[in-house]
Amino acid sequence: MAKIISLIVVALAIVFLVSVYVSKTKSGTSSLPSIPNIQKEDKKENNQSAQFETIASNLEVPWALTFLPDNSILVTERSGRIKLISDGKTETVANIDVKQAGESGLHGITIHPDFDQNKYVYIYYTYSSSDSEKNKLSYSGTGNQTQNKVERYKYENNKFSEAKTIIEGIPGAVFHDGGRIKFGPDNLLYITTGDALNPSQAQDINALGGKILRLTDEGSPAPGNPFNNQVYSFGHRNPQGITWDREGKLWETEHGPSGSWPNCCQDEVNKIEIGKNFGWPDSVGNKVAGGTIGPILHSGREIWAPAGLAYAGGSLYFGGLRGTALFEYKISEKKLVEHFKNKFGRIREVVLGPDNMLYITTSNRDGRGTPKEDDDKIIRVDPGKL
Repeated sequence: MAKIISLIVVALAIVFLVSVYVSKTKSGTSSLPSIPNIQKEDKKENNQSAQFETIASNLEVPWALTFLPDNSILVTERSGRIKLISDGKTETVANIDVKQAGESGLHGITIHPDFDQNKYVYIYYTYSSSDSEKNKLSYSGTGNQTQNKVERYKYENNKFSEAKTIIEGIPGAVFHDGGRIKFGPDNLLYITTGDALNPSQAQDINALGGKILRLTDEGSPAPGNPFNNQVYSFGHRNPQGITWDREGKLWETEHGPSGSWPNCCQDEVNKIEIGKNFGWPDSVGNKVAGGTIGPILHSGREIWAPAGLAYAGGSLYFGGLRGTALFEYKISEKKLVEHFKNKFGRIREVVLGPDNMLYITTSNRDGRGTPKEDDDKIIRVDPGKL
């Protein structure tokens, strides 16, 4: 009799758990443990001397880089310096007055698609604004004096001039400032913005925080934007990387939340669709609320802190800050591979160069790493030899 009663108790417990799961599934939100739907491959690196080469060192928190037509490199340092890497030499070509604390400061950099003709360079950085200088578009309304902007300069003869504000009043904070800027295949300017520690604004389509924005090269909302403003997609926490695949599809890397499980981690790689809601703060990892888009992959209980993102040869390559690796996601195989785990420390920027090599930057001097004597670095990696 006791055995029968035990079996009945077990059966009732199973029925209860199933009913809870069905109930939550029908409500549009899954609260099951977040496990990446990918195969993870730990790959041992062979013949590393042929795989990478250091091309610059002794940098201070390099955040982003862009190539000029002569294959020289402009790289931003978070403290406000822009440096030129050319013929094995490094020189400072600009000092931008930025507000630098925590993750804020000088971030993204990119050149205009017609740089040969107009010499335009765009940068993203954090600044302090007075109440009278709040976002002129009335999209933030936070009263926060820490904000971000994108400016355009003319760059000739190693000098920056003719500053023009492209967009300002992007919410800023000591953390979650976004900051990646790139021109897409459509020759429009894409900008990632963080939630600036105010998660609710990621869901407000009239706020600039927690978004991917799309603008013309002069700063107007791009034609075809879904909400008749600058917003391209929303519901983002702290997007740090964007790139396009061979079909012109936009991909993004995004930092997940910190704290204890089940709220921790779940860093994401998203395939972006125009006008869609990517869920933050209600959705993260496998917890996908109704009406929102879930990630293509996420880190589960691990922490990648994914940053710069590049596409090459059917794979997405992204830097891991906390993950201390160059991650490769093989799209068709749905397989994630770690390269150089713990070899270089924190990896931030990842760019595909004109020579089809990957260029990565370390970020060991940002207060969260263990810098070596010659940190930080720009390292050229041959993806064909990984």
